[in-house]
Amino acid sequence: MRSKSWGESSGSRFPGWQGATRAAGKAIKTEISADIKQKVLLASLEQLSDENEIEPISEPKIDVESLDIPDSGDFHYEFEVEVRPDFELPDYAGIKITRSSGEPLEEEFQAYKEQFLMSYAERISTDDPAAEGDSVICDMTFTHEGRVIREVKGQSLQLMSQLNFQDSALDGFDKLMAGARVGDVREATVMISLQSPVVEMRGEKVTVKFEVTEVQHLQIPTIDKEFCERLGAETEEELDGMLKSSVARQAEYQQRQETRRQVLDKITASADWELPESLVRQQTENALRREMLEMSQAGFTREQIMARENQIRQDALETTRQALKEHFVLDKIATKEGIECQQSDIDRELLMMSFQSGEPVRRIRARLAKSGMIENLEAQLRERKAVDFILENATFEDVPRKPLVKNEQASARFAICGNMGSSLIDDTADEDDSE
Repeated sequence: MRSKSWGESSGSRFPGWQGATRAAGKAIKTEISADIKQKVLLASLEQLSDENEIEPISEPKIDVESLDIPDSGDFHYEFEVEVRPDFELPDYAGIKITRSSGEPLEEEFQAYKEQFLMSYAERISTDDPAAEGDSVICDMTFTHEGRVIREVKGQSLQLMSQLNFQDSALDGFDKLMAGARVGDVREATVMISLQSPVVEMRGEKVTVKFEVTEVQHLQIPTIDKEFCERLGAETEEELDGMLKSSVARQAEYQQRQETRRQVLDKITASADWELPESLVRQQTENALRREMLEMSQAGFTREQIMARENQIRQDALETTRQALKEHFVLDKIATKEGIECQQSDIDRELLMMSFQSGEPVRRIRARLAKSGMIENLEAQLRERKAVDFILENATFEDVPRKPLVKNEQASARFAICGNMGSSLIDDTADEDDSE
């Protein structure tokens, strides 16, 4: 793109002020140059996008400070920008898939009810040794090759079969801490995820030392009128009805995920194009937000969502790489079929999330908007519509549904090696609405 030339004032009617005037003129020119540089860049990028049908998916990388716009002549500059991959859509008409069928069992409901009530349990300090279901407050020290790489104080952890960090996992955590009392120290070794953002720590073994500072029993709340009203129910029977609805939505979520997985596997089988790791890293949080939203919509407990979040983070790069390919394919299908997310779709989803969590719609909307997740919700719903469109024309084979899996994982909401995003679970979501 060719830039316009401009003149420069020379001289002044007041010789005594000539030096100051020149200095001011130079400052004004610098300021004008910066402003013109910005406008020229924006205009040229828009022109480039229009003329070449480029669809950027990230901000262009330009060293603006090093650019020099000449007084006349051509203006040359280079930049890097990630664009949408160009590919042919696979045949997605009449896909054959299996579909889980069957209603949730009473055993699944009872397990969910127990887990749900546990999330409202009162923590009572005790001198007894830690046992299954208890929580321990620990000071944690992480050591690699004899060097302390991280220390975390006062971490509350429930004794479960697996303890998940954002970049590692410890199996047998409940057995490791069984019988522990205040002052006891327990040690274990974990391996850092092969997809940790800290490249030099991938696959490395780290020693974890747990020093117990408190043992807590978890006392399940009594299901009385006050507790039921707190959750928006009049009686325990009405509360059970709400919880059964949540279990049914989780079963639907499970079915949707299974069918979605089959659809996505089939339509992305030919998506063998590579994605740059820089783009994958940028999109990791978006991929996480979208799955957290789906689980929240399906009525999963906070503990279940936290456990899933840490699992995803441990395999963040590969999970995100696959999610991006799925996004590009579904987005192209949605565009081809004229599928859009309407405001009524978002309003209906927020209403369902409010029903599941008891949180007011306006507060959910404000929280999602503040965190940038409202855009994720819109994209998620558009892609869901694209999957539904494919499923409308699919051929199904019904198979028995697998029972819902009880959560047996505790979660430490940090990465051992650091440099990972903060948890997407809102700590204030259970607080009273102060507005």
